[in-house]
Amino acid sequence: MWTSSSVPPSLPATILPSSRPVLTLLMMSRLGIALVLGLLTGAWAQLLLHNVTRPPCDSPDVKAAALVAQDYLNGQHTHGYKYALNQIDDIKIITKPDGSEIYLMEVDLLETTCHVLDPTPVANCTVRPKVATAVEGDCDVVLRKVEGVMSVTAFKCKTEESTEDLCVGCASLLPLNDTAGLTMVFASLVTFNNKTGKESLFEIMEVGRMSTQVVSGGARYLAEYVIVETNCTVDDRDDNCVPLTNATAQRGFCQVAGVSSLHSIQCNIFAASSMMPIVDTNGTVPVPASVVHVHAGNLHKVHGLRHHKLTALHDPDRSGLLSAESGESGESEESIVPVVPVVVVPVVVVPVGTEAPPVFVVDPVVGTDAPVVSGVVKREAPEPVPDSPAIVSAPLAPVPVCPGKKTFF
Repeated sequence: MWTSSSVPPSLPATILPSSRPVLTLLMMSRLGIALVLGLLTGAWAQLLLHNVTRPPCDSPDVKAAALVAQDYLNGQHTHGYKYALNQIDDIKIITKPDGSEIYLMEVDLLETTCHVLDPTPVANCTVRPKVATAVEGDCDVVLRKVEGVMSVTAFKCKTEESTEDLCVGCASLLPLNDTAGLTMVFASLVTFNNKTGKESLFEIMEVGRMSTQVVSGGARYLAEYVIVETNCTVDDRDDNCVPLTNATAQRGFCQVAGVSSLHSIQCNIFAASSMMPIVDTNGTVPVPASVVHVHAGNLHKVHGLRHHKLTALHDPDRSGLLSAESGESGESEESIVPVVPVVVVPVVVVPVGTEAPPVFVVDPVVGTDAPVVSGVVKREAPEPVPDSPAIVSAPLAPVPVCPGKKTFF
């Protein structure tokens, strides 16, 4: 028996001085461990301040938030067409200590046939089918909900053509600066101005779509474009006509098919009072629609893409939350409320009157009265009820909460 002040009989006294560095290292390591544990405790405390949940993508509250995102994206989209919500891919809701909620959403949108200036509600717009080369928008959106009011704070979008269900002989998209297609567009505008009966001349404000299709007589073109009223009349037309930019200027949407020498055209003029206002992403004040006076002399101003893209990025406050919506989210799984897995316990059917054999099943929760042998819980099968058939129930398949159902395709 020896005390802390004595020398152990089994250790020579000559080695005690050399053990001091070891003791020092042990003390330092203990301090390091205590420091690391303190940091981890602080990190977990910060993590617990934010409750992150994953509700079902098709729940009413999530759908309402997705529609707010849809309307916001369409409200600031200054070119091309409106987009309709097709599917909610993912959702995370962060509840902050002040009671406000942050929605991190991934949504899929589909291009409709309604131009952004068209007053038709998105719910009444037709989604462009796949055979007509549908355009899809994949957006990550950050929304904030304060006292029941939802608002968009940031988003990023990727817009691309659908390559599914394209058929041989169907129309294929052309670049919006295709010379042959624009030649037919200009010729159709002359046809419209000559036959419209209106006092004002119209010019092309924006080309929305152009495509070509091979038919028995050769190639024909299909185009959609927006026209705008100018300061010229039918009687004093010249090369100095300037598109009007005021809010009362008439605008319209035209669809044309054929070739330069023979084509059909149909235009729908929007009432100035009913046109959709375009809202700047940095505020809520409507801004005038940009006018690109398209004519043969400024084709270099028309981009060579085959469709108009959604605004790619909007994050004025540098939230740092946009990366959390993608499939490569850096968010740790520990911060997400886990879903308890369904454990299916096999049912053994035992003939009536025979002794029930023991059954070995794996159970994630070990009871106090269930002995464990090598990680396996041994439980006795229940005694069969005399003169009653054994009932075997099939396991219920778990219902996926995300992604949600597709509205269109």
